[in-house]
Amino acid sequence: MAPPTTVRTASGSRKLSWDVLRVGFVLLVILYHSTFIGPLVYHDILPKNLVFPHQVGASLLLVLSAYFVAATVRRGGARRGGTARWWWGKIARLLPAFFVATINAWLFLRYLAPDGWYYPGKRDLVANLLMLWHWDASWGFVDGSYWTIPVQLLAFCLAAVMWRSPLGRGVGLRVVIWAALLVPALQWHHLATRAPGSYYAMVVDGAGIFRWHLFVAGVAVWMWSTGRLRRWHFVAIEVVALAEHALQTSIVDPTTGWSTDWTAVALIALGVLAMTAAAAGPDWDRWIPPVGRRAITWLAGISYGVFLTHQTVGYVVMRRAQQLGVGPTLQTVLMVLTGVLAGWLLTRVVERPGHRWLMRWWDRVPARYGRVAVEAAVPVATPDRSQATRS
Repeated sequence: MAPPTTVRTASGSRKLSWDVLRVGFVLLVILYHSTFIGPLVYHDILPKNLVFPHQVGASLLLVLSAYFVAATVRRGGARRGGTARWWWGKIARLLPAFFVATINAWLFLRYLAPDGWYYPGKRDLVANLLMLWHWDASWGFVDGSYWTIPVQLLAFCLAAVMWRSPLGRGVGLRVVIWAALLVPALQWHHLATRAPGSYYAMVVDGAGIFRWHLFVAGVAVWMWSTGRLRRWHFVAIEVVALAEHALQTSIVDPTTGWSTDWTAVALIALGVLAMTAAAAGPDWDRWIPPVGRRAITWLAGISYGVFLTHQTVGYVVMRRAQQLGVGPTLQTVLMVLTGVLAGWLLTRVVERPGHRWLMRWWDRVPARYGRVAVEAAVPVATPDRSQATRS
């Protein structure tokens, strides 16, 4: 029996459920970085009293992103030329804020970080702007969260190409889904037992094969919620995707053996269940008071900016606050507040204006003088205003 299609609020706007999930997942990212990764990477940052040591938030943001890619590429491609504009809308939303945030993180590390921290040079800045981390391990991140950006860009490009081909629907799409689950699993042991920095590892990491299962999980939620996937098939895909996540995030050590963060896998499963409930069930706004709805909607609207700015900038803020005698718990609070403030500024000054300008440029130039007809332009869907991602 097919599930009900996505339910919208009475006003016809996007369901608040998605904003709740987006804000919750970004908060998990910040907690992971502020309480666990920060003191782990920079030993002069005080250990936190409460620690969240599970890499969950970024993975769930990729699942969420895949759901909206599947939902919006179909709407965007409904008219001739719409798929190209949909793809450009994704690029216009993602890249301007990323470039500015990368430069900002580089400036913080180079000029405001304490002595002994990573001191990036100009070549490091260029490498980060070009997103070369997965292709060459010698390039360090100016912000570790950014590993998700090229993975999402690749997904956007594949989605646009697939939608215009037989692989974007029916049997072709199902073949792609299962191939995206089974191919990474079949090659995992070969990758895990090879020396770090090998050419094989470079290709696998560069293609983002270690996270394909997350995109499959999100697409499957959309397919089931819209009646395009039978229940048993949906459950099978999600179970295999979760098993794939356990496999891809496991570590094989010659001395200690195999280790897997099963708590993280369980939290990913809960996140997928929550997304399924949001997609197929009623809106959650009935349980949230109006003040809470406004706060959640506002935070969801700046979530991409928060994601881009919280980590490196937050580490520097925590360390400098520590010099002033601020304790571990308040340091975490400061990192959260810094991410929200910096994310709001990035969204207000760069992300939204940049997106509007680039979309107007598209409608003036490629749409008018290229193959894409002006009348075929399809507005970017509201759910895409904040892509998130990330570790």
